[in-house]
Amino acid sequence: MKRAVPAAVAGAMPDRFLKQEKAHLVAFMPSGKRGRFPDGTPVLEAARVLGVDIDSVCGGRGICGRCQVDVTVGKFSKHGVVSEEGSLSPFNEVEQKYKDRRPLKDGRRLSCQSLLHGDVVIDVPATSQVHKQVVVKQADDRKIEMDPAIRLHFVQVLEPDMHNPTGDFERLCYALKQQWGLDNLECDLRTLQALQKTLRAGDWNVTVAVHRGTRITKTWPGFNNQAYGIAVDVGSTTIAMHLCDLSTGAVIASSGMMNPQIRYGEDLMSRVSYVMMNPGGELLLTEAVRGGINDLIGEVTAKAEVDPDDILNAVFVGNPIMHHLLLGIDPTELGGAPFALTTNSGMIVWASEVGMISNPDCRAYFLPCIAGHVGADTAAVILSEAPHLQEQMTLIIDVGTNAEIVLGNNERLLAASSPTGPAFEGAQISCGQRAAAGAIERVRIDPETLEPRYKVIGSDLWSDEEGFEAATKKSGITGICGSGIIEVIAEMYLAGILSSDGVIDGAMAAKSPRIVADGRTYSYVLRDGESEIKIYQTDVRAIQLAKAALYAGAKLLMDRLGLESVDRIQLTGAFGSHIDTKYAMILGMIPDCSLENVQSVGNAAGVGARIALLNNAARDEIEELVKTVEKVETAVEPKFQQYFVEAMAIPHKTAGYPNLAKAVKLPAPKVLSDSGGEGGRRRRRRT
Repeated sequence: MKRAVPAAVAGAMPDRFLKQEKAHLVAFMPSGKRGRFPDGTPVLEAARVLGVDIDSVCGGRGICGRCQVDVTVGKFSKHGVVSEEGSLSPFNEVEQKYKDRRPLKDGRRLSCQSLLHGDVVIDVPATSQVHKQVVVKQADDRKIEMDPAIRLHFVQVLEPDMHNPTGDFERLCYALKQQWGLDNLECDLRTLQALQKTLRAGDWNVTVAVHRGTRITKTWPGFNNQAYGIAVDVGSTTIAMHLCDLSTGAVIASSGMMNPQIRYGEDLMSRVSYVMMNPGGELLLTEAVRGGINDLIGEVTAKAEVDPDDILNAVFVGNPIMHHLLLGIDPTELGGAPFALTTNSGMIVWASEVGMISNPDCRAYFLPCIAGHVGADTAAVILSEAPHLQEQMTLIIDVGTNAEIVLGNNERLLAASSPTGPAFEGAQISCGQRAAAGAIERVRIDPETLEPRYKVIGSDLWSDEEGFEAATKKSGITGICGSGIIEVIAEMYLAGILSSDGVIDGAMAAKSPRIVADGRTYSYVLRDGESEIKIYQTDVRAIQLAKAALYAGAKLLMDRLGLESVDRIQLTGAFGSHIDTKYAMILGMIPDCSLENVQSVGNAAGVGARIALLNNAARDEIEELVKTVEKVETAVEPKFQQYFVEAMAIPHKTAGYPNLAKAVKLPAPKVLSDSGGEGGRRRRRRT
């Protein structure tokens, strides 16, 4: 298959240069974006290049069905397109297989499977467009000792006279030394260019912003006590930003969004693969994430009615791949062993160097990374939760596509990453979706009747409460998000629908019509009717694989410290903070621990970024601390596979869960065969 011409090229390249490529013109509606692409380019790839929001969670394999589009037939003079059904490749086996399993309207196509064979107009239905996720990474009320890198100083400057030919900048420095004890100051050129006008406008009274006591970054005429900074958590799925007053530390505006890079790959490795397979792809990914950050800057400054030019400091945290791409560094080396970082040191760069729309002299600080798959976001979590200051042995898990794990106390600190994949965030799940309005987020199953009840994002009512259907009519019931899939599988286990090996028990069909045959396996009907939502055996397996990887990573760290248990467990991250800790333990995502000592601590990485923004000493602290953190590479640990296999069982094949058993009535062990993923027949029952 020929590679698509990047948008930057396609948009500027005259048609005569593309004729040899049999380039076809594709126009997307309702966005109106269009471009030319070589014959055989997938529609989804064309959409990604043009920045058209088409949802896709399966990486273009035709499994999720989220990327559905319609071909609009006719002559469109405005776009210079004659669009026909034959402009796309014929309906293929992958699409037919999807249609046999899930609803697919006549004439509708999967854009990942549809190849361009002619000029075409593509309509993207609302159901296929990427929805704004419900991003709940809000700032908490954490008290932070104020010592920002940017400090404001009001000074009175001596006026020039004929007897003292000293420059205005030198007299400003003299005033700062005399009145504030600041010495050996430097100044940015842009500040110098405006200095004389500023001094005279303020009648020789000015406010000066100084970065880390060494460099003047901005001046204002007269007195000013308002300067701002941003703390940004750049996740693979979401980006969260907090606008802070650098004088008081107050968060005056927050916002979040889906990471625009998601159109190039759902998880980190798929984005690295995109770079490997598409020369110059790293530039597109860098452009996407920087564009998203600038959109958020626009949002938070508009909310707070702040001039972006008054943003004088920024702190960024993220995993190593996000860290590299934001800096404009090719992440290819992070895609395979030995997972080499370009740099693991903390960095200060000009905001303009990373494309920020703020004061050009704003300084952007990047926290240090720890290892190839343990990034600056983990460093920020350590800064926030301070396990190195605790006597208790603490396990901290950032649950996400690539789970990052920290274990230790004031004597020793270990860190690792574990490749859980995107299943926890709704990907690889038949009805999975991100946490948006209409997604099921809470589930309970009656163990006697096997009847479910559930809650949906956007409504406070349970499904068995009066008014639920009316409350959810606007959003509909569109799927199930990560917290929902964890709860439904855990509840299925507690209700006896699932065996400890994770097999849906077909014999339960005699007890409830919600257990239905699905080929040689069985599924559970969570919601029936027009918008049917089922939990398939493959969905259970996807969660088992994810949770087994998470547990195995934690177990390897515990082995290093010779631990059989930990004192407390903290779940963090946009997703981790919304998991019901009880259900996380029922599934065996985390080791056994007293439930009262298992907490969701919110977006700890974002809090760490705020600490680094508002406390200058914290930056030095974390840069020294990460040097002492012991890195464990799970990919090369010989016991990882053993621990992974044992952790596939619910909650675990060999590990006891005495603390969990005290709090939750666990079902009698039941083991069934799934015939290598296709069973459902009872093999044996043990009690």
